[in-house]
Amino acid sequence: MIKKIPGETWKQLQFSGHKQLRKKYAVSSAGRAASFSADINEDGKILNGSLTSGYRTLNLHLDEGNGTIYLHREIAKLFCKKPSPKYKFVIHVNHKKEDNSFKNLKWATLEEVGTHQQDSPQKIAYKKRQANKTEGLKLNVVKVKAIKEAINNPKRKLTYKQMAEKYDVSEMTLYRIKSGENWSKVK
Repeated sequence: MIKKIPGETWKQLQFSGHKQLRKKYAVSSAGRAASFSADINEDGKILNGSLTSGYRTLNLHLDEGNGTIYLHREIAKLFCKKPSPKYKFVIHVNHKKEDNSFKNLKWATLEEVGTHQQDSPQKIAYKKRQANKTEGLKLNVVKVKAIKEAINNPKRKLTYKQMAEKYDVSEMTLYRIKSGENWSKVK
């Protein structure tokens, strides 16, 4: 039997092959998952699931292969209104992947997902650590200034590939410097 949370509602999951399984599965508005045979309130059992890249999942063994169900996506499908078909992704508003309450989930476009990830406290902390890092770097401020001047020079003769070889970095690093993703504080 499941301990009730005030205001929590349960909805059964409907997915390809769900009728072949011995148990039925449901998710709640509070972000929990459960299995049951007849009635969720009488014989339901809370499931912890697994973690896949930090997201809570259920791994179900279906005839046509294993089915991994991401709980946040299923909860959003059942409890959150999708503004339009272009909203294909689900984000955690508070950046906490373990908080699958429907109030913390929101449908988003790919562009919104990117912006949301950049505002994540973990990403901000990472950028701060990287900005203060001094050991183990291939580049320094002097080299980055030279790279930025070369990139912005309309008469430059070197390709990105040649510049990458010259400075012993990847071409992607040069593109990240150009876009300001890396070394944005260096002018």
